[in-house]
Amino acid sequence: MIPFALLSPETGESLKADTPHSLRESGTGARWPVIDGIPYLRTNRSELVARTLKLLDAGETGLALEGLLADQDDWWTGPPADALDLHELVRDRAKLSLRDAVRLLGWGRVGDYFVNRWTDPTYLGGLALLEAHWNDPVCVFEFACGIGHYLRDFALRGLKVAGADVVFAKLWVARHWVVGEGVQLVCFDAGSPHWPIPGAPVDLVVCNDAFYFLDGKAEVLDNLRQNAGDDGWLVLSHIHNSGCPGFSAGRAVSAAEIEELFPDGLVYDDAELTRALVEARAPSPRAPSDLTGVEAFSVVAGPGMRPAPRAIVDGITLPRAGTRLRLNPLYAPDPTGGYRIVWPSDRYEAEYAGLATYPPHSGGPESLAWSGGLESPDLDRIRAREFVDLPERW
Repeated sequence: MIPFALLSPETGESLKADTPHSLRESGTGARWPVIDGIPYLRTNRSELVARTLKLLDAGETGLALEGLLADQDDWWTGPPADALDLHELVRDRAKLSLRDAVRLLGWGRVGDYFVNRWTDPTYLGGLALLEAHWNDPVCVFEFACGIGHYLRDFALRGLKVAGADVVFAKLWVARHWVVGEGVQLVCFDAGSPHWPIPGAPVDLVVCNDAFYFLDGKAEVLDNLRQNAGDDGWLVLSHIHNSGCPGFSAGRAVSAAEIEELFPDGLVYDDAELTRALVEARAPSPRAPSDLTGVEAFSVVAGPGMRPAPRAIVDGITLPRAGTRLRLNPLYAPDPTGGYRIVWPSDRYEAEYAGLATYPPHSGGPESLAWSGGLESPDLDRIRAREFVDLPERW
């Protein structure tokens, strides 16, 4: 855990615990709710903040939690979560799986992406970018961390980690199904009048598959650079290219904007990173002007980055030795023998089938003991995510 000192997103005043379930501003006395160790610091939700605090003060923690779990970001276009489903989720969370949680939260196709993200090509591209420039960081902060896929990879390697997201429910799922208690998680808006975690330099700042959603990208990037400090580095992967039609909402950026935002950056075609992982080689950065037609950009920047990428061979892209891996859950039994890929949706297939690293058919088995080592006969199957390290309660 990274013990960030938190500031009020509205006034910039320091926040201190005044009860087990709230933080108080040092000057105004305004309060902010905390549930399961996750501060809720959204600035455009004053009624929800007041209602949540009232319920928490009255001992109605379950009802307070259900209210925060129903909150969504401004890009959400799906129906609101069903109140009875949220009640079931809060009541039975200790015995439910990650897939149950995603279903009860009503995340729909977004849930398909979350539960399968450990194998999707863009996630692997982000890991490849990290490994290519890895310099043994100790403290990592991930902005827009979602349900904590990357945070889990960092934490399993003994790093101190923290994450932030605008959607409380994602952080709460991360806490209970993905990363556990040893990670600091904070809910706040990127466009807050005051960045709640300033002056907290870490070795590595990460933002994956989210930067293109943000308004005020230059201002957000400036805050992330401050978090990285004078010696840290930044990794921002899968930034959608406005010059190439894609599958996601958001505010994509052009190659020229990438060059302006990251004058010190090394820029990659996102798909090149995934190919480099499978081929166990170093990825090749390109000038942004050469990448105008790619689907998405990935960037590494900052004074702490490695000056040149190294081969993606045996770092964070591989599971830890001694891990029991499961067959990629996209595989289903094939009547003709073995297993075949069954896509969760037509959209998912359209977005990822052409980039998938895993084969369309597998001979199994359903699980595999990974002993580690580059001489393992299973190495290529593991690198391609035919087998994957999933959370215990996946």
